[in-house]
Amino acid sequence: MGLVFLATDNDAAPVICFLHQEQKKLLSVRLQSVEINNEILFDIKPDMSWSIPAVAAEPVIVTRPRVKVGQLSYADIFVLNPENALLLYSGKQCLCRYMLPSCLGKSQPLLNLDFPDTSSVSHDLKIIGLADAVEGRINVIVNNGQMFRCVFRRSPSSLLADDCITAMAEGLSSSFYGHFLGLLWKDGNSAYLSNADSSVNLEWESFCTIITQMCKSSVDTQDFVNSVPQSSWEFLISSKFHKNYELNLITGTSCEMSLDVLGFLPRSHSDATQSLQKSFYSEVLMECLDSLHAVYESLKLDILRKRDLELLAVLLCSIANFLSEESYLDHYVRDFPGLSKKFGMDMTSCSRKIPPSLFRWLENCLQHGSSVANIDDLPSLICKDGSPVVSWARKIVSFYSLLSGAKRIGKKLSTGVYCNIAMGSHCTHEELTVLAMVGENFGLQQLDSLPSGVSLPLRHALDKCRESPPSDWPAAAYVLLGREDLALSCLACSRKSRELETQTNVNLISMSTPYMLHLHPVTIPSAVSDTIGLESTKFEDTDSVDGSMTDGMEHIFNSSTQLRYGRDLRLNEVRRLLCSTRPVAIQTAVNPSASDQDLQQVNLDPNLRNIQEIKSWPEFHNAVAAGLRLAPLQGKMSRTWIIYNKPEEPSAVHAGLLLALGLHGYLRVLNLTDIYQYYQQEHESTTAGIMLGLAASYRGTMQPGISKSLYLHIPSRHPSSFPELELPTLLQSAALMSVGILYEGSAHPQTMQILLGEIGRRSGGDNVLEREGYAVSAGFSLGLVALGRGGDTLGCIDSMVDRLFHYIGGKEARNERSFLTLLTEEQNRGTAQMMDGTSVNVDVTAPGATIALALMFLKTESEAIMSKLSIPNTRFDLQYVRPDFIMLRVIARNLIMWSRIHPSKDWIQSQIPEIIQHGVKGLRDDSGDIDDMDAEAFVQAYVNIVAGACISLGLRFAGTKNGNAQELLYEYAVYFLNEIKPVSATSGNTFPKGLSHYIDRGTLEICLHLIVLSLSVIMAGSGHLQTFRLLRFLRSRNSADGHANYGIQMAVSLAIGFLFLGGGMRTFSTSNSSVAALLITLYPRLPTGPNDNRCHLQAFRHLYVLATEARWIQTVDVDTGLPVYAPLEVTTRETELYAETSFCEVTPCLLPERAVLKTIRVCGPRYWSQVIDLCPEDKPWWTFRDKNSPFNSGVLYIKRKVGACSYVDDPVGCQSLLSRAMHKVFGLTSSTAFDPCISSGSGPGSITVDQLVSTFSSDPSLIAFAQLCCDPSWNSRSDVDFQEFCLQVLFECVSKDRPALLQVYLSLYTTIASMADQVTSGTVVLSDSIFISSLKLALTYTEALLSGRLTTSRGGIVQSKFIGSLRKRVDELLNFSPGLKDDFCNYLNSGKWPIMESEREKGAILLSWYLQWFGVPAPFVIKTAAERIKPKLMSSSLTPFLRLLFPSTHINAIGGIDKFLSC
Repeated sequence: MGLVFLATDNDAAPVICFLHQEQKKLLSVRLQSVEINNEILFDIKPDMSWSIPAVAAEPVIVTRPRVKVGQLSYADIFVLNPENALLLYSGKQCLCRYMLPSCLGKSQPLLNLDFPDTSSVSHDLKIIGLADAVEGRINVIVNNGQMFRCVFRRSPSSLLADDCITAMAEGLSSSFYGHFLGLLWKDGNSAYLSNADSSVNLEWESFCTIITQMCKSSVDTQDFVNSVPQSSWEFLISSKFHKNYELNLITGTSCEMSLDVLGFLPRSHSDATQSLQKSFYSEVLMECLDSLHAVYESLKLDILRKRDLELLAVLLCSIANFLSEESYLDHYVRDFPGLSKKFGMDMTSCSRKIPPSLFRWLENCLQHGSSVANIDDLPSLICKDGSPVVSWARKIVSFYSLLSGAKRIGKKLSTGVYCNIAMGSHCTHEELTVLAMVGENFGLQQLDSLPSGVSLPLRHALDKCRESPPSDWPAAAYVLLGREDLALSCLACSRKSRELETQTNVNLISMSTPYMLHLHPVTIPSAVSDTIGLESTKFEDTDSVDGSMTDGMEHIFNSSTQLRYGRDLRLNEVRRLLCSTRPVAIQTAVNPSASDQDLQQVNLDPNLRNIQEIKSWPEFHNAVAAGLRLAPLQGKMSRTWIIYNKPEEPSAVHAGLLLALGLHGYLRVLNLTDIYQYYQQEHESTTAGIMLGLAASYRGTMQPGISKSLYLHIPSRHPSSFPELELPTLLQSAALMSVGILYEGSAHPQTMQILLGEIGRRSGGDNVLEREGYAVSAGFSLGLVALGRGGDTLGCIDSMVDRLFHYIGGKEARNERSFLTLLTEEQNRGTAQMMDGTSVNVDVTAPGATIALALMFLKTESEAIMSKLSIPNTRFDLQYVRPDFIMLRVIARNLIMWSRIHPSKDWIQSQIPEIIQHGVKGLRDDSGDIDDMDAEAFVQAYVNIVAGACISLGLRFAGTKNGNAQELLYEYAVYFLNEIKPVSATSGNTFPKGLSHYIDRGTLEICLHLIVLSLSVIMAGSGHLQTFRLLRFLRSRNSADGHANYGIQMAVSLAIGFLFLGGGMRTFSTSNSSVAALLITLYPRLPTGPNDNRCHLQAFRHLYVLATEARWIQTVDVDTGLPVYAPLEVTTRETELYAETSFCEVTPCLLPERAVLKTIRVCGPRYWSQVIDLCPEDKPWWTFRDKNSPFNSGVLYIKRKVGACSYVDDPVGCQSLLSRAMHKVFGLTSSTAFDPCISSGSGPGSITVDQLVSTFSSDPSLIAFAQLCCDPSWNSRSDVDFQEFCLQVLFECVSKDRPALLQVYLSLYTTIASMADQVTSGTVVLSDSIFISSLKLALTYTEALLSGRLTTSRGGIVQSKFIGSLRKRVDELLNFSPGLKDDFCNYLNSGKWPIMESEREKGAILLSWYLQWFGVPAPFVIKTAAERIKPKLMSSSLTPFLRLLFPSTHINAIGGIDKFLSC
């Protein structure tokens, strides 16, 4: 046994072919398919096998290249038989034989081959094998070692001939098609197959010749096939032409072939033989008529194949005439009345078969629904699955079926046709129709190829779905609707999930029109191009030579920020204030009492010896800022890049860069070896930066390797055998904070116990001054590990809480003696320790413990914990508790009772105990009994409580831009500013005055800047102008007043940065993790100098990055690719503070948090509406390139409506008054159209129609139409009415954003105009009546709208008045045409058409229009009906009965028929 392959039998059944090389036979076994549960199973039928002699065989696709057998193509068999002959088989029927031409034996190039006759064929070459068959190509191996690649010519170049052959392959039975195939491939009849450059006309003529031969009643030169089945090989052997074939091998693209029609009977001219022959051909031709009629009906739906339709009509008339199918003949003559001259009508025909009519079915479908439409009006071939030749008609039928409510039954519809429907949700018939158009790859280009009337219902479905299509549709569906904005967003999401792009692009291209492809990109650009140059954003520097310099902030100037801030110069001012590329000169007043140390802190003279120490932390911060700018490709950073940029000597600059990379999460690429190499450098800032960066990158993961490296820097956790290390407290604090970030939210018990012990650990070594900072770091770390988990039922929580309150110094702590014993046991290590006494040093432990409790019970609403964190409400307590600790307690209480924070003065006042409120109010009252000591305590407590409440408000409303919170904090900031030094008029006496008399300025300054910092947190990323003005004033005020405290300057700079966070593209979140990160950043102990890390490590201030979210959104015009303004309606869900709320934002803007965001809708009259429905979830914002992000990384594609300008070009909207502008043009046109002299002039202020249209639309079809048909200066056309119509149609299409309807309007208008010209002048312009059916469908569409069968919210896409005027005009033309009534009576009487002479040609055309327009049945149908009703007629008029019998016939025609029958 040799080769095994699949082929197809001559009846389209699949067969398995086995080549037995020893027996030199090809055995073919048939397969029978059985469908079970929508699965196709095959069964072998050995009793239906057959064999043919073969040495070699290969499957090829030749005879039916477009026909499918299931999912496989129709495969023929190419055989090399034992006699060394090449034969082509279709199943078991042998079609032809091939031979090698003689030139192949010579050394001639294959490109110049000719095909000699048999006498010149070389007999030296012998074929020894076949190989490598692919579709219609095969390798032929000869005995001299050569191999020839041969190509079969599979189908004619004529598309019409190819369609007809394919239709017959699908519609004819296997025996009939086998006979037709024999005639088709027989030498001489299909000469075009042997000629490489045969013309299309020759191919069609050859095909018609074959059909014509079959139509002859007696065939002298043809025999017919015996009905008794015999094998093909037996027929071939018995043929007398067996040895006389003249055949050549097909090579390149040409071929010459001959066919032996097998199975001829002996020639006989007896009557019985001729009768049998005629009966056989009648059956063949009847099936041919049905198949070719299906092609004919399909071609009527394609306006680009009008010529093919005429050619096919002639052939079908010949077949119908031979078969005496008068109804078919009448059908074709009605379409092309010119055929009546060649084919006469015979009313005596016995055939009463009504030909299927697609137009009639489509009309009934719109009128009555798909369930009522007559299924007999559909050609049977259309209902066949996988038929490519009539797929065009099948698609239209399926679309109309779905639009009319047809049901889906598997892959079929209830109307019997197959339809592929794309995936997607649908609620209406129109939406389902659109999905079907996408599933069938039926795009706008195909829609333009339909007759105008046929396309209207489909355009109606697209127009209805365009406003708000479902969100889960494929991108191709949105392109079909003209919603490229939704398509690009959908395509971006699919590409994030790494779906195949090629097929998607092909679908998008097929959905669009060719002239719009350059406007509708099918690929997502990597980034929106920045079209705004940087010339206007140069930073002026008077010290530089060229007046400009690079300061590292150029990136904030791009098209998005330019669009957001417009001509506003606030970004330039931010750039000036935050410039760090050159030293800042600080002028200070010389104070004689100032110490050298004080002068050293403000004098930045580079000659000082410790200048490098002063610069180290500023350089660290500057490097962090530079590192945060980095935006790596694909959102990743490579390990090679980080290692390559590692300096030889460690520096604070690289340390800051490492921290920035870690905050972005990029240090995950480092391995442990790289990490320990950084530790080995023993550089403080580098080690601190790498630890914090690693913890941020592995945030909340508890990664063991990173955890071990962090604990290495906490000496208290070293085992007793571990060598003692001298580690700076700075690194220990950084390690503690890193552990908390690494274990964030895990509530890991062992880690919590360790960190709890570190809060109360006694000071050791010489780092006593940094003891508080160590305890605060441990407190933050403990709070991060148990973040928001205090309310959980954890076994160790209660004991931890008691111990933390003991650290705070609260009176509620229990088992104090056991705490002291535990502390003493834990502190037994170390010899160089400073004893703080037997009790806890509350001044050191209280801040950390308070912060730990705040974070542990964050948002838990725990009344018990909140009550223990009491605010002093007696004079003794005020003296007992430090004022700055009161601020921390206020913050902790409010973070625990999260939902009670309210942005109002009353809420802030409720935070202040009554004793303090009364004490502060009585400061100016001379009769008061408050001494200075008590007054100072009251004021200290007051300002710290207010500052703590403002910080709480900042954390609660971080990034929300809450208006009430912003106004409240701004008011308090101005109040504190006035208390320091009056700078503005106060609004009243609501706040206590004279605080500065009882408190130092430094405390007021710190509280002021903490409030301002909280204000910036609320307005983060917004660039709020009022807030920015306040910050700018504080910055200039500090420099001018000489109050140049380092911490104050840092707070102002940090606030400015928050206000323009990420260049205005990022903001803060209020999730637990984000609140913790912000609290670390806002910790209310500001450094006093560049190297001050005693109370809070400066590197911790950068952890705000962990709280940021890119909630930025910008809208991009899908046609231009440029960012544009667009109004958004944002809806947030109901919360504790407010009900469900909708508000308007203008893009680019920042959106609310994901937890409250419910709906986003593109609103306004200038852009197509787009709704994004979201499910509010308490989750972080979507990250960059998140495949689930509905915002495509902050880009929302929108589509501008035609007839509206963008908000950049027309902010107010005056230019978008298209009607006023168009009417102005109308007025100019009307006044100048009749005067060429006037219309030829153009003044400087004149505007042309095309210029006006190009302002509102970039659609090239609209602009070209305006130039060609609507230009007032165009005088070559004398039809002024047409020009006026073009202007009106242009206005209609532009104003309603329906540019595709230009074609429909023009087609309908010019059709009616041509009809009128033909009726009035007699000049034949329209020689057919196909367009009448299209007009009737347009009328039916309007009637369906009026009756409610088709629904719409925007009205019909074509004005009903326009359609009504068309109907009226056609009725007038047909009712008042002279001679038409006589021709109609003659037609009804004998079926005869007017004689097609030069002067009478118009009569036949008018009659065809009349019959089509009024829906007149065939004459024999009318006569049959009359014969049935006349005997029962009780009245003289047949009109009521005729109306019932022919409901689709117009009443005017009914009256004419009644008059004819009454005669």
